[in-house]
Amino acid sequence: MKTLDFLDWITISLYFLILLGIAVWVIRRKKENTEDYFLAGRNVGWFVVGASIFASNIGSEHVVGLAGTGASNKLPLLIYEIHAWIVLLLGWVFLPFYARSGVFTMPEFLEKRFDARSRWILSIFSIVAYVLTKISVTIYAGGIVVSALLGIDFWTGAIATVVLTGLYTVLGGMRAVVYTEALQAVVLVVGAATLTLIGLDHVGGWNSMRETVSPEYLNMWRSLSDADFPWLPLVITSTIVGIWYWCTDQYIVQRALTAKSIKEGRRGTIFGALLKLMPVFLFLIPGVIALTLKMRGELEWETPDQAFPVLMSNLLPSGLRGLVAAGLLAALMSSLASVFNSCSTLFTVDIYKKLKPNTPEKKLVRTGQIATVIVVIIGIIWIPIMANISGVLYEYLQSVQSYIAPPIAAVFLLGIFHKRINAQGAFVTLITGFVVGALRIVLELVKGSLEPGSIWHTLGATNFLTFAAWFFLFCIVLIVVVSWLTPAPAPEKVANLTFATISPEEKARNKNSYNWKDITFSVLIVAVVVWIMIWFNGK
Repeated sequence: MKTLDFLDWITISLYFLILLGIAVWVIRRKKENTEDYFLAGRNVGWFVVGASIFASNIGSEHVVGLAGTGASNKLPLLIYEIHAWIVLLLGWVFLPFYARSGVFTMPEFLEKRFDARSRWILSIFSIVAYVLTKISVTIYAGGIVVSALLGIDFWTGAIATVVLTGLYTVLGGMRAVVYTEALQAVVLVVGAATLTLIGLDHVGGWNSMRETVSPEYLNMWRSLSDADFPWLPLVITSTIVGIWYWCTDQYIVQRALTAKSIKEGRRGTIFGALLKLMPVFLFLIPGVIALTLKMRGELEWETPDQAFPVLMSNLLPSGLRGLVAAGLLAALMSSLASVFNSCSTLFTVDIYKKLKPNTPEKKLVRTGQIATVIVVIIGIIWIPIMANISGVLYEYLQSVQSYIAPPIAAVFLLGIFHKRINAQGAFVTLITGFVVGALRIVLELVKGSLEPGSIWHTLGATNFLTFAAWFFLFCIVLIVVVSWLTPAPAPEKVANLTFATISPEEKARNKNSYNWKDITFSVLIVAVVVWIMIWFNGK
């Protein structure tokens, strides 16, 4: 890999100066109340909402990993990157219910729709899951990226990035996060798009690249008998995970809740969905380009995850290399900032405020800042543990979401679509779902010592996509059966919180919050998703 030169460092320095300027401007404008600190005063426009949703999703491990997918024989995983249509579901289906309920967090919504038990379960589980997966994986991957790009050791790169990100998240809260993410999204898109265009030109265009890797390589659809990616379980499980991640996870939904109105929030999700179409071309294609050059003997790398940084350092001219490096740093910082703020929001609003309901607004903001600092410290402590985890377990962490998603997605979906679903059904499904998910994780780790053919070995060895699809069906059946066997929810628990109970006034208000432009762009995005699915069929 080529190291960054003087012009690259000037580009990176300019980027960070602009970022610092935005953070300082935001910090000076912020107010000392929880709505401003955790939801940016609910006064953010659609462009910033959409850019923030996109930047939160794209972390450094995402950029490097997606390019690695393109450089290895795992193209079916592309389906997780064309979930733009599910981002639209957040704006068109879920956001109106969240906005009407006036909630700060997703666990808070579960309490309004069901009861406090569901809120506590989701709050605690979400914080633990964020610390052990999102934060640790992002820091680990980010440390590797930073050390490779900047030529510094892993520890210095990881800790410096975590501390810098934690600092502006603590001081500026959600407003600092969303406005800096808007800039980071632009930098990341421009940098990666430049690399893709230069890379395609270097390999002689799409058709030349396709001939080198073979058309079959670019097929995302495998047969039902495929051991790794059978197409039907892949479609079902990726959709379940997508609904959980894009429509019910605090990490993403919090961005939409910062909008000044449902109209701005929905348009933000439409813009975010439009941006979400780009990772296929910005990050996956560079991986295929890197593989093409390696097959031609023009590029060398050891593991697929090195494809993006190696391609970037070898193909881009001085200055542009610095811009893309800044984009990768932006991806790392934006995803870290998002999860830091989401953790502090969940702890402050869903745990601390529930235990001490009379706490003044200023003290709640201070509590959120302290919670962020603690999360930053835990993230740093977790680095050496992540650094010692084998590659197999690191890949396994990516499948953990397939065990987390089914019970949460089932509770939110049926909670909104079916007014008969009650608190008992939600509680039993969440508890049972998390127990089953944890059991699957343990069995997957110890399956080598289990007797082949036994029920425990089968549960641990079943393809994770197939397991998650059946697991979701189990959760749906469970919540429906338990709800119907227990008393119906009280009227106030469903009023305006399910499709069957929306008042005529709310229906009229919702209808006035969109126009033909919103519908047209949404249909266009769905059409592009279908086109991508057809395009990557290996023919």
